[in-house]
Amino acid sequence: MNKLAAYAVTEANFRGRKVAEAAPQGRGEFQRDRDRIIHSGAFRRLEYKTQVFVNHEGDLFRTRLTHSIEVSQIARSIARRLNLNEDLAEAIALAHDLGHTPFGHAGQDALNACMKSYGGFEHNLQSLRVVDQLEERYAAFDGLNLCFETRAGILKHCSADNAAKLGELGERFLQNKRPSLEAQIANLADEIAYNNHDVDDGLRSGLITLDALRDVPLVAQHLQQIQQQYPNLPARRQIHETIRQMINTLVSDVIKTSEQNIRAAQLSSLAEVYDAPPMLAFSAAMFEQQRALKKFLHTNLYRHYKVMRMSSKAQRIITDLFEVFMDDARLLPPQFQVATDRARAVADYIAGMTDRYAIREHRRIFAVEEVPVSL
Repeated sequence: MNKLAAYAVTEANFRGRKVAEAAPQGRGEFQRDRDRIIHSGAFRRLEYKTQVFVNHEGDLFRTRLTHSIEVSQIARSIARRLNLNEDLAEAIALAHDLGHTPFGHAGQDALNACMKSYGGFEHNLQSLRVVDQLEERYAAFDGLNLCFETRAGILKHCSADNAAKLGELGERFLQNKRPSLEAQIANLADEIAYNNHDVDDGLRSGLITLDALRDVPLVAQHLQQIQQQYPNLPARRQIHETIRQMINTLVSDVIKTSEQNIRAAQLSSLAEVYDAPPMLAFSAAMFEQQRALKKFLHTNLYRHYKVMRMSSKAQRIITDLFEVFMDDARLLPPQFQVATDRARAVADYIAGMTDRYAIREHRRIFAVEEVPVSL
């Protein structure tokens, strides 16, 4: 690793852990965070949670797990070029979706609606709740006891009401300050990964076509170059090559633009990062191209009637489970049968489910199967 920039997060300027621990041997503090995230139960469950397509719809579609790995690769690449802390950027990227519900955004929307009278549900806050409280792996503390900067990076968004309850972790939202540059990297890496890989999955599913994508400038310019350079390339390889080059273009643009922003701000310390405007960004032209791609995906993929049908089923499953568990806590596993805050316990249980577990749990509770009568 190159020498880190003066404004990077390092073990000399990081803010420690909630529960003090001896320094790790043979690895850094943020490597320890990354390792704890990878070994967590919540991380393993991402393998069976939806990105766009529900897990059982196909083995080759992306899941929350493969998405998180792809985000971490992009984040590390950007951090290295900017002489920032790769291990911190990677840890944030790997943990950013730990609190996601089954069935992607449809599941989150349904659970948030169910929790409207109980403080709501937001997956960034739930990811923080997972690493701070819900993981039960260590004798000395609940959660994973991650470093402050890792936890701050996981919490990308937060309302003022929720920020006020989070103490020092919520201060930046109340004081209009920024997170570390490593956290900003993870946020942009997430956007780059899901937009481009949703194109791949959308094409694989047949819900969108290459011809339709020719109206999207970011796709069209790369696809045209590839078809000119490789006129006989099979369609599947055209898609892979187009997406690969799109990601490279976006990452290169972020690096160049961010370097310019950092130089213009004359950053010389981590404290200045917190007070400065966002430094990690696309150029104005690339931002518009990225926005056009997002608009296309929203209209043609996320709102496709086949995706909407599955989303409707998913929301019904989440709503049914929430209502039945709220009505009768005896249906919950024993560790979730708490009297103090049943709604939050039910939300924790449902959010921790994989797609297929939620489907099976719904079937176990609601399906009435005819049993043959023995004579």
